[in-house]
Amino acid sequence: MKVKSMNTRAMITTLLFLISLAFAEDPYRFFEWHVTYGNISPLGVAQQGILINGKFPGPDIISITNDNLIINVFNHLDEPFLLSWNGIRNWKNSFQDGVYGTMCPIPPGKNYTYALQVKDQIGSFYYFPSLGFHKAAGGFGGIRISSRALIPVPFPTPADDYTLLVGDWYKTNHKDLKAQLDNGGKLPLPDGILINGRSSGATLNIEPGKTYRLRISNVGLQNSLNFRIQNHTMKLVEVEGRYTIQNLFSSLDVHVGQSYSVLITADQPAKDYYVVVSSRFTSKILTTTGVLHYSNSVAPVSGPIPDGPIKLSWSFNQARAIRTNLTASGPRPNPQGSYRYGVINITRTIRLANNLGHIERKQRYAVNSASFYPADTPLKLVDYFKIDGVYKPGSISDQPTNGAIFPTTSVMQADFRAFVEVIFENSEDIVQSWHLDGYTFYVVGMELGKWSPASRKVYNLNDAILRCTIQVYPRSWTAIYIALDNVGMWNMRSEIWERQYLGQQFYMRVYTTSTSLRDEYLIPKNALLCGRASSSHR
Repeated sequence: MKVKSMNTRAMITTLLFLISLAFAEDPYRFFEWHVTYGNISPLGVAQQGILINGKFPGPDIISITNDNLIINVFNHLDEPFLLSWNGIRNWKNSFQDGVYGTMCPIPPGKNYTYALQVKDQIGSFYYFPSLGFHKAAGGFGGIRISSRALIPVPFPTPADDYTLLVGDWYKTNHKDLKAQLDNGGKLPLPDGILINGRSSGATLNIEPGKTYRLRISNVGLQNSLNFRIQNHTMKLVEVEGRYTIQNLFSSLDVHVGQSYSVLITADQPAKDYYVVVSSRFTSKILTTTGVLHYSNSVAPVSGPIPDGPIKLSWSFNQARAIRTNLTASGPRPNPQGSYRYGVINITRTIRLANNLGHIERKQRYAVNSASFYPADTPLKLVDYFKIDGVYKPGSISDQPTNGAIFPTTSVMQADFRAFVEVIFENSEDIVQSWHLDGYTFYVVGMELGKWSPASRKVYNLNDAILRCTIQVYPRSWTAIYIALDNVGMWNMRSEIWERQYLGQQFYMRVYTTSTSLRDEYLIPKNALLCGRASSSHR
């Protein structure tokens, strides 16, 4: 009996310990970042860059599902500054999203502490400066979210894990690029392409026989890019927080704002190999190279640089092949295929057409003819403090208008817990790229031509990829499904930064009359106040 009694006490003690773990607060990770100007020469010409703790690109954020990230950002620039978190959902907390529609900028000489939680997320993302044209000067870095212990991952642990931030780049100062757009101009083709802030010499060190994870993000301004490694295939395993069917690719199209994880195995003869990134769908192909260096290499890189794909159909086919691994666990132990999005009734269809034109003789871009102009006060603060006269919900139509573009502070009203279909319609000869903050969405279809209700016949209602940034090919459409489960003010934008800056964006106000903390958090106690909210009280 004593043994049984001791076992019972031990079991109770263990159970209480497990319960305490279950209800324990999630871990915290603390960061202190100093944002400064610094001299950089990524294309061989000295220019002013934006550094974080003296680094270009900035430091990686390495975290685990549900971690709380406390990031104290000191702005040492001569102008206001904000950081945004591409792909981080900021559950119930658009106050921390880091775009001007939700937050006041950090003034020069001041600091702000972001409090983020990577709630129920895994995967590969990045952060970037969201104001003006700061992104053209740097200030970006990678974000990794690993699975919690005991949550299965659908591939063996790699020997190492590399962040690869690729993007097009201008030699011109970011303030001059902004002025060029403010004066009604357009931007030319970028001057080059960078891999982790370098136009040449970026090196990945590997050991023979081992497998490595590469997290590739296109942090550029204008162009889709193709990534490839000489004589090596890549196994796609994750896209923006979603484990994929593990297809093999010789090269990978990464559109502006997108992130991918691939595995490569060091299974080739001992030498160095080209890592190649080149522009896609441009009048002049821009190319840069790095090096995949075997630890036992006996020869430098050699031979012709491997060519990238040319045809649009190749990119279309690759995009359609990127699908969800239904049996893999995501951030939780249940399979990713547990949520049957294909059988949920659509409550609303939104069609978004990109437009361009002129307002007051200056180049502008628009969505459904509405060209976004920022208000004098962040829209989320306008809502919170009930400030009248700043914006009007419904100032952008949810259908193409086919009219002339017009200036407005575009806000689209949407109901909390609605399940919506969004169709992006691209009548231009460029590849468009769209991102929605605060959300991921199912990419159910993409085709050449015009969308119609009959187009739903080709939708993938079984294993569509879930992601946060999607391309729309020239004279084509892309359809997505979104479960609007995150209350807040969320930015929908073109990731082509010239277009975003000149009006091709809007805010989706996901609204509920509920004031419960189960649906949305209160404004942070340290929130910066500006504009018409300057004299408001929390």
